[in-house]
Amino acid sequence: MRCWLRTEEMALEELMQRLNAVSRCTDEIMHQDIIPLYAADIQDQLKKQFAYLSGGRGGDGCPVITFPDYPAFSEIPEKEFQNVLTYLTSIPSLRDAGIGFILVIDRRQDKWTSVKASILRITASFPGNLQLVLVLRPTGFFHRALSDIAFKFHKDEFKMKVPIIMLGSVSELQGYIDKTQLTEDLGGTLDYCHNRWLSRRTAIEGFAQKVKQTAQILQSFGTELAETELPNDVQSTSSLLATHTEKKDKMKEDIRLAVEQGDDVLGSITKPVTENPEYKLNQDQLDNQTTVERLLAQLHETETAFDEFWIKHQQKLEQCLCLRNFEQNFREVKAALDVVSERLSAFTDVGNSCSHAEHILKDLVNFEEKSCETIAKARMLASEGDTFIQSNHYAVDSIIPKCSELHHLCDAFTTEMERRRNLLNKSLELHSLLEKSMKWCDEGIYLLASQPVDKCQSQDGAESALQEIEKFLDTGAGNKIKELNKIYREYAQILNEDLKEHVQKVFQKQESMEEMFQKRQVSLKKLAAKQTRPVQPVAPRPEAFVKSPCTSPGLQRDHVSNSESGVLRKVNYRRGKSEMTELHQSRGGSTMDDEENLAVLRQHVINELIETERAYVDELLCVLEGYAAEMDNPLMAHLISPELQNKKDILFGNMEEIYHFHNRIFLRELENYVEYPELVGRCFLDQMEDFQIYEKYCQNKPRSESLWRQFSDSVFFQECQRKLDHKLSLDSYLLKPVQRITKYQLLLKEMLKYSKNCEGAEDLQEALTSILGILKAVNDSMHQIAITGYDGNLNELGKLLMQGSFNVWTDHKKGHSKVKDLARFKPMQRHLFLHEKAVLFCKKREENGEGYEKAPSYSYKHSLNMAAVGITENVKGDAKKFEIWYNAREEVYIIQAPTPEVKATWVNEIRKVLTSQLQACREASQHRTLEHTQSLPLPASSCTSPSRNNIRNAKKMDERKADLTSLEGYVTTVAPKYPEKGKGWAKTSHSLDASEENDGWSSAEDPLNSSDAEEEGGGGGGNEMKLTPGKYTVVTDYERGVSEEFTVKSGDLVQLIREGEDGLWYVKNLSTGREGWIPASNLLMLIGNSKSAQSLSSSESGTASSTLSTSSSCSDSCNASSTSFSDIKG
Repeated sequence: MRCWLRTEEMALEELMQRLNAVSRCTDEIMHQDIIPLYAADIQDQLKKQFAYLSGGRGGDGCPVITFPDYPAFSEIPEKEFQNVLTYLTSIPSLRDAGIGFILVIDRRQDKWTSVKASILRITASFPGNLQLVLVLRPTGFFHRALSDIAFKFHKDEFKMKVPIIMLGSVSELQGYIDKTQLTEDLGGTLDYCHNRWLSRRTAIEGFAQKVKQTAQILQSFGTELAETELPNDVQSTSSLLATHTEKKDKMKEDIRLAVEQGDDVLGSITKPVTENPEYKLNQDQLDNQTTVERLLAQLHETETAFDEFWIKHQQKLEQCLCLRNFEQNFREVKAALDVVSERLSAFTDVGNSCSHAEHILKDLVNFEEKSCETIAKARMLASEGDTFIQSNHYAVDSIIPKCSELHHLCDAFTTEMERRRNLLNKSLELHSLLEKSMKWCDEGIYLLASQPVDKCQSQDGAESALQEIEKFLDTGAGNKIKELNKIYREYAQILNEDLKEHVQKVFQKQESMEEMFQKRQVSLKKLAAKQTRPVQPVAPRPEAFVKSPCTSPGLQRDHVSNSESGVLRKVNYRRGKSEMTELHQSRGGSTMDDEENLAVLRQHVINELIETERAYVDELLCVLEGYAAEMDNPLMAHLISPELQNKKDILFGNMEEIYHFHNRIFLRELENYVEYPELVGRCFLDQMEDFQIYEKYCQNKPRSESLWRQFSDSVFFQECQRKLDHKLSLDSYLLKPVQRITKYQLLLKEMLKYSKNCEGAEDLQEALTSILGILKAVNDSMHQIAITGYDGNLNELGKLLMQGSFNVWTDHKKGHSKVKDLARFKPMQRHLFLHEKAVLFCKKREENGEGYEKAPSYSYKHSLNMAAVGITENVKGDAKKFEIWYNAREEVYIIQAPTPEVKATWVNEIRKVLTSQLQACREASQHRTLEHTQSLPLPASSCTSPSRNNIRNAKKMDERKADLTSLEGYVTTVAPKYPEKGKGWAKTSHSLDASEENDGWSSAEDPLNSSDAEEEGGGGGGNEMKLTPGKYTVVTDYERGVSEEFTVKSGDLVQLIREGEDGLWYVKNLSTGREGWIPASNLLMLIGNSKSAQSLSSSESGTASSTLSTSSSCSDSCNASSTSFSDIKG
């Protein structure tokens, strides 16, 4: 040890000597040992540039200091003047400064009096050796003559050790100093920038200070290392070694940064030569280069001295660590055993469900696997201690109790682990039995609710229902709780108060369900035993199939799709008065059962709503805390790529706002209706405005998905998922709000189905309608934000009412004849957006995204102002077509909807818009003053445009007003072949002409090749449908698949997975779970015009209540000055 100490003392002494030498050498290089002045200290004074060192040299290498024209030269404080001159004279090397300086004083724009004062001040205060003073005298005639006379007259005042030469021009100056050594303002070619020079000097001096500072810090650090006392335990020694290593690494990092700083400064000096090898550095630049290189050499010397010292110090610490290692092993293993024993004692929870118990058991197994290493180390250390005992170690009295303690701790841990595992297995067994009983009860309740009451009125129907009930009760042998006390005895070890209460509730539910079955059996037995007279078969009362969550063994039931309400058995109910009375009497025993069943079903729905709402809130909180908050966690910042930083708002949207709404408001309100489930519609209506926040979230969803696809493999997301122990990645949880808002309408439909005659049925229906409206608005807005190419503000067009894809033909009066002919045969695929003030025609473009997503966009083509639009509701030859015409039928668009129902919906909506405009016209006309009446134009004839209707008599004006009060549009049963002019209120059209609208249909040589249909890639007619992967609804039965077992029925939901060879598609029936191949031609027939089920909203298009037969239009003719109307014909 003494040898180590002596060696370290010598090493420290050597380090100090070498680092002191570096500090002294650094001061010598920067001349700080003579004049300790830095550019940073007088930076503001140097920036004034009343004097500068350009780097130019005289003929014998004298440095040139230039005093440019500076109007406020006389106002410079003496202290600043002295600092600048002192600093400038300290920069050149001692050899160059010893030769002397050449001063160039530029006073061409000054007066002689100022020149005289400047020369006297400069020559009197200059701190260095002067060789020559060159003065550029004033250029003005008067001051130039005055300077000549005055200089000669006062020549004695300028007597100095060096001559002062008065020069009249820069050409004379170049006779004394070469042109290449003068700056551009003195007529030279020397490249000089004062700011660059100041920045470079600051950088060089900063680097020199860094080198000196590094040497001083290493001196202090070396002293600290050498004077540190060695600890007596392993942990302290390890900590000391780690601390010293960390400090050493930091010092090495500082040295590395200092070297980089020096390299950067050197690179900036030599950059001109690097860029242009022919460039010649001036003497000052060469001096700067030499200075930086010498400083770098001193820095490398500093690093070498420190490295040699550290190697010796580290060796000393590592040898000390080995000495303490054995004593520390026992303390570490003992501490580890205490930790695992404490963690094992924390496994007291036995779970509150099957999944919870399985999760705890999985955690226990994982913990046992992780603890195996600690137990193995403890046993190995105990074995090592036994070896020491057998070898008669001198410290055997200390080793024996430690080995005994290690054996005892290991055995106790193993025993406790086995006991905990047995308890959890018991808990899992009990919860499995409880869940089986719950599931069995649910199936029984759904069975009772789904039995058609009408069919049970006959003896055969009642017997069949009895058999069905008995068959179901037989399945309860292995699914129900038989003896409650036996459960208490068998699982006494794990039954706490909560679990015991849960067992009692399940058993009570089981008893209640069995009691309901007994009542139903009694009623059915009475009906089965009753002998009724033959009656005429009648159609049963419409009943709705009740959706069952799962299929019971041995039972065959029809199930409904999760996306829509149950399938209704739609038949007419007709019965005479006497038969109604008899049927009512036969049902008397089961009416009470039906009400009880409906109440149970309503309770199930409200329970599902509240439980799923709680789970939804928990999932949102989990995402916000486990992902969103972690993005702001400094400890996780190193895992986040720079491109992902500050993108939290894009990734999560307004999820936090959604969470606060559900957690603080909606969930609490829902819980108030747990006892009154039929009134829950009011809860939705009260909070309906708050559900608008989902529109913002869904509009941001495409940006969020795009960002997720880009960074889904990020280590940050993987680490967050691991911490949360989530099986699914973040994108699955980002989809939760979208899934949740669509789930509400399904639950409301279920609740409404079981609450037809309840007090809150109207509220439920209104809430369902409102939720569907929100879904439609969200879906429409997501389409609207994909519109590209529209120059205006879409918000100015009013509320978006409808949107959808149509086939469009044009039949304009203007345009080339071939365009009109082509328009009759080649439809355009257009996506229409109906706003309150305009209808937009866009072209849908499918863009393939990553994964299963496709992000459509809509290229804006043109728009029609609704104030100048008219409609013809029926077009001859096709019930799916209607016309939208513009500007008195100068532009006519024939629209073909996918179905007559869609057409009726659109026509009704357009008619509402036009009607509201008509009402506005009426109200405006009633408030118009008498003097404006004289300016109103009269009706135009069939060949006169509305713009000419400015000369009419008062009689026709009165008739027009009378007609206006009963205006409802005019009737057109079919679209006219030759539309007449003036058949509506019109306005100047701002739409594109025919050639622009049809994407270049002006080609006369080959019009078919330039149609809009072929631009989209289709070669056939406008009605041909192209199959794409997605989900569709089947519209007709099909039993001829390639596989005999694969069939689909009308109403089934199928998914087109991929296209195979020979025109076959691989299809999965989502209703039955079966898969198979179907020819493409048959698929077109099966799915018809069914749209892909991947859209956000599940709202349905309503159908028109009656066939439309009128067409109407209204222009924006209600202005402040005049109103023009066309002829109205009934």
